[in-house]
Amino acid sequence: MAFFQIALGGLVALLLFATVIAKLPLRWWWIRACEFPRLQLASAALVAALLALPLGSPWGWSLAATGLLVVALQARFILPWTRLWPVQVKDAEPGQTAPCISLLIANVLTPNRRAAELIAIIHQHEPDLVLTLESDAWWQKHLDAGLEAAWPHSVKIPLDNLYGMHLYSRLPLSDTRVEWLIQDDIPSIHTDVTLESGDTIRLHALHPRPPAPNESEETLWRDAELLLIGQAVHRTPMPTIVAGDLNDVAWSRTTRLFCRISGMLDPRRGRGMYSTFHARYPLLRWPLDHIFTTEHFTLVALERLPYFGSDHFPILASLCFRPSRSDEHDTPEADGEERAWARTTIGEASVREQKT
Repeated sequence: MAFFQIALGGLVALLLFATVIAKLPLRWWWIRACEFPRLQLASAALVAALLALPLGSPWGWSLAATGLLVVALQARFILPWTRLWPVQVKDAEPGQTAPCISLLIANVLTPNRRAAELIAIIHQHEPDLVLTLESDAWWQKHLDAGLEAAWPHSVKIPLDNLYGMHLYSRLPLSDTRVEWLIQDDIPSIHTDVTLESGDTIRLHALHPRPPAPNESEETLWRDAELLLIGQAVHRTPMPTIVAGDLNDVAWSRTTRLFCRISGMLDPRRGRGMYSTFHARYPLLRWPLDHIFTTEHFTLVALERLPYFGSDHFPILASLCFRPSRSDEHDTPEADGEERAWARTTIGEASVREQKT
């Protein structure tokens, strides 16, 4: 029993440490990584609290209270991405069909060779736009064969460094640019998309480097890329979608700041987490693949699609272009201090050399 109490105390202390340290405004990858498993930390803390209660001693009650404190602190971040919270992007009117746009995102996992399964998923759902990430020359060959006939407009960046990117579109693309925003081996796609109605919207497709061992010891360069796009969206008041594997969770400090800097909305809020990574480990999942919109859109549907061999599930969003309903949305907004922080982060990332 003594060993059990000590082990339980160590677990609760570790959970509290991970919860508190994630609040520190530091960029080391192992600190920022504590922002990812908030649901898992809260679940473990709840189990620990329930195990501590039967101990019936001041020690047990202290452990239970600490566990419940961890649950409460984590719930503050988790709840907006559950159905207990108001939706941030309003639902489209029933029967609304135009002008609408659907976008499918799939991080393919470069060594994965189950391209036929992904192509079958794409043909089943027939999205207007298909964005693939980690797609190299092998993936381009198979995607071209399966998609070019029906998705004739495309942007192709085949790379073998895990940051290849391909965009296939049924809709015309214009003013298309491939940019290397912060690091010279990390591409991004920026393009205008003409809807069937004739309206034009802007799409930014991103895949910044993750904070992880052998990738980046700090989140500085990932954060700077997101905030740089946030600034661009804020400066250009046109209907915009930002999409991609952002290597960050929806509730992180950086992603929430990105939304305030840009004024963009998260269709997940009030609907669920729609966790896309890790596809093979159900207990270790969080939302890494994102679709953000400006206030000009309403949501028809949001769906996580089936497994096709990657470590990510694809995700599909169907949106309606409804600028007349913009005032129904509560648009987030950054204050002066947050905008200064964003400028400092971008400036530092542009001059510092990354260490891995």
